[in-house]
Amino acid sequence: MTDKIYLWEIKVPCYYNNGKPVRTKHHQEWDKVVKKIAGGLTIYKPAWGKWVDSKTNIGYDERMIPVQIACTEKQMDQIGQFTLDHYKQIEIMAHVVSEKVKFYKSND
Repeated sequence: MTDKIYLWEIKVPCYYNNGKPVRTKHHQEWDKVVKKIAGGLTIYKPAWGKWVDSKTNIGYDERMIPVQIACTEKQMDQIGQFTLDHYKQIEIMAHVVSEKVKFYKSND
């Protein structure tokens, strides 16, 4: 029996904590690793996010990229930790979009 697949969404930062923009090449490296772990991903247009660091109570307004990934929770844990390290972030958020995922494949 295989592990249950969920549809997850993770928020990928457009800027490092020092305010420097993340280069496209750096994002592409992340894309390759996530694709290798989960088999694929859907990248959406950047949006604005607002959050408060629970340790310092400092608020942040920042651009981020919503990315959806169909994978197991174990794979999402790998992706979440990789994202945190790759982008040198304080915190990364991921959440389940759907608990029911179906794949339709051609018979060809």
